[in-house]
Amino acid sequence: MIRCLIVDDEPLARDVIRRYISEISTLELVGECANAIQAFTALQQQPIDLLFLDIRMPQLNGNDFLKALKNPPKVIFTTAFSEYALEGYELDVVDYLVKPIPFERFLKAVNKAYHFTDIRPVTRPVVEEKRSESFVYFRVDRKMVKVMLGDILYIESMKDYVKIFTKGAMIVTKQPISSVEEMLPEQDFIRTHRSFIVSVQKITSYTQELLEVDKTEIPIGKLYRNEVMKVLDYRTDHLKQR
Repeated sequence: MIRCLIVDDEPLARDVIRRYISEISTLELVGECANAIQAFTALQQQPIDLLFLDIRMPQLNGNDFLKALKNPPKVIFTTAFSEYALEGYELDVVDYLVKPIPFERFLKAVNKAYHFTDIRPVTRPVVEEKRSESFVYFRVDRKMVKVMLGDILYIESMKDYVKIFTKGAMIVTKQPISSVEEMLPEQDFIRTHRSFIVSVQKITSYTQELLEVDKTEIPIGKLYRNEVMKVLDYRTDHLKQR
């Protein structure tokens, strides 16, 4: 479980984040604070993995609060003011959410947080092990469905929907393929066509025009060919050197 703390002076904003957290089984809400002073006390009392932090708050704003922490948890900013985004990223936050926050955008930020190596301080697997244990959630009908990254073979776009193919299963979710691409670690997945993303590890053969994943031929689009060939040729050369 990822232990979360909400820090926001607006009760309605806290309600939204609380509800979003409750829909994801691997997130645990351990506290809520109305200002940075309360948050400082909460951080001393229990371990926090992920902080949902507002910026404009009385007494001490979110940016200054974060700067004052010696060993801060991972932070996702939640604010109504987009002009603070640059400073937020300079503080190495996971993501920056502008209110009102859609659930899909919240989910994307949480998926980013999963890929930080120290998001689970209790256990610290090596990088390759962590990749195989990483996962993302997709909305399917009215449920959030957990999909392990290591199980994904390829993803196909169908206008406003995408199909996620795994070994022996397929799920359909309503979102553009570009947003799915942003959720996936770029070292493990590659866009081969405007309609396809594939797991690099699952590619069994390839040419300049096609590659094969689980006996399925997937096209390589002209606009993506150079990047695809660069990645695949590099991996081939690397294997030869080992």
